[in-house]
Amino acid sequence: MSISTNEFSVNGKTYKPAAKPIVVICIDGSADEYLDITMAHDRMPNLKAMTVKGYRGMVRGALPSFTNVNNSSIVTGASPAVHGISGNFFYNAAIDQEVMMNSSEYLRAETLLAAAANAGRKVGVVTAKEKLRDILSYKLNGIAFSAEKANLAKKETHGIENAEEVIGFPTPAIYSADASLFVLRAGVALIEKGIADFLYLSLTDYMQHTYAPEAEESLAFYEAMDAEIGKMIALGAVIGATADHGMNAKVKADGSPNVLFVEDMLTEKFGEGFRVICPITDPYVKHHGALGSYVVVHVPDQSKVIEIKDWLMIQPGITEAYDRATAVRVLEQPEDRIGDIVVMSGRDVVVGRRPQYHDLSALDGSLRSHGGRYEEMVPMIISHPLNNTYRMKAAGDPRNFDIFDFTVNGTN
Repeated sequence: MSISTNEFSVNGKTYKPAAKPIVVICIDGSADEYLDITMAHDRMPNLKAMTVKGYRGMVRGALPSFTNVNNSSIVTGASPAVHGISGNFFYNAAIDQEVMMNSSEYLRAETLLAAAANAGRKVGVVTAKEKLRDILSYKLNGIAFSAEKANLAKKETHGIENAEEVIGFPTPAIYSADASLFVLRAGVALIEKGIADFLYLSLTDYMQHTYAPEAEESLAFYEAMDAEIGKMIALGAVIGATADHGMNAKVKADGSPNVLFVEDMLTEKFGEGFRVICPITDPYVKHHGALGSYVVVHVPDQSKVIEIKDWLMIQPGITEAYDRATAVRVLEQPEDRIGDIVVMSGRDVVVGRRPQYHDLSALDGSLRSHGGRYEEMVPMIISHPLNNTYRMKAAGDPRNFDIFDFTVNGTN
């Protein structure tokens, strides 16, 4: 099987791929302790070998530490300020509506996946969640389908048909370990059958939302994930793995959800007219009840923005509050897609809107979530040794969205 080594450039970076299958995996929600604890139980031999033979370190993700934001950063190699995806959900002032940011129409940058395909690579994108497929497949001449709707994939729209037959597994339930394992199994099948040689595999964080790292269910999931990664390595693939965000318990000492309802707080202190947006909001309410550690606030009286921001900053449980201009600079945000104030909360705290906007009855376990600074640092693992240039880069301030750069260019 001939594999193209044509170089390609996108968003200011040039990629020079080797004639080997290249696979980047986004282990959704995987805080580093999930890897540490599973390896300590000797249940991830392939990831342990990657750590020894290749590279493992910690990298900064993009903020807010949400799925759409970081997946968009990974496939563009750029920050939200460049690609424009500021959350899973936002208030679109132009049409005066609160909308999901699941469509590629919101993407402001080209993807390296499309660029790789145009350079001659056989690109395969498999995501657990259907919500990501449109963004990840932007202008892509290749394969892109989700585990969630694998049985609906068609050649003309997804680049593949009879996906279940090709992969050898049925379409899984999205709220299951199998949703992520299907994605990895698809990666193995696409490489094995010569269908793809440049892959992006994006998992789902249902397991991390539901189980702590030491839970047997989590250990078994990571063990099964490791087995599929081992199969790709055995097929000659160069593997890069990172996470879109970490995960933390957001509960009080008694185990109940630790929530600050920011819109209620602001209304009580300053009066009516506030609009608080929770960018974690997506179709998967069993994951988190639309509660994360990052919200944006639209303020009715612009003259009071600084006063309100300063008041929020001193409230227990709130760790950071920025006006729009500061958030653009410090948090690398697109100016027109955030509120007047950006708010982040502590490690064990989530911020929400009002109680009626958040249904916690659907949670499968205690509240575990993400979105803020405490879920920003994530692991990065490369299967092959880094060259001298990239060893130096790894000692600096690498980002999770440098993962393709490290995997493609750092192992040559």
